Amino acid sequence: MKYLKYLSLCFITLSFNSCSVYNFTGTGKIDAKTFQVNYFQNNAPLIEPGIERTFTQKLQNLIQNQTNLNLVSSGGDLTYEGEIVDYNISPTTATADQRAAESRLSITVNVRFSNKNKESDSFEKKFNFFYNYPGTEQLVGSKLSEALDEIFDRITQDIFNESLAKW
Repeated sequence: MKYLKYLSLCFITLSFNSCSVYNFTGTGKIDAKTFQVNYFQNNAPLIEPGIERTFTQKLQNLIQNQTNLNLVSSGGDLTYEGEIVDYNISPTTATADQRAAESRLSITVNVRFSNKNKESDSFEKKFNFFYNYPGTEQLVGSKLSEALDEIFDRITQDIFNESLAKW
């Protein structure tokens, strides 16, 4: 009986201690109260209007939704900045008559992350993802929006994981 009480007490203690270091969003303890996401310029050789605004907003929204950090326009404890450096459409497979059976939209974003409270967490890194679609289709309208959503969802989650979740 005494052994069971001791085991239960250890389990409860460990459960409470682990909650203070880890939370349900996957982040560890964040030593910051505010963050800022500077406007990501589109410096890709092939320009698609508006994607820089869409990407910047997606990154802001992801961080706001998965942390309790406050978004500020300047002076944030955490700063995200960078640029879209590549926007590329290329064939991935060809048919027997040399036409694209499948095409790929690939986007690369260069990110500079700085943590004022813990400089060792700061980094500069490129993040890339792609969207494959039938070569007979054009990426316009809702199809382009779908592709950008999928690519930006993945890239912003990768940025979040690298900067805050440490995955």
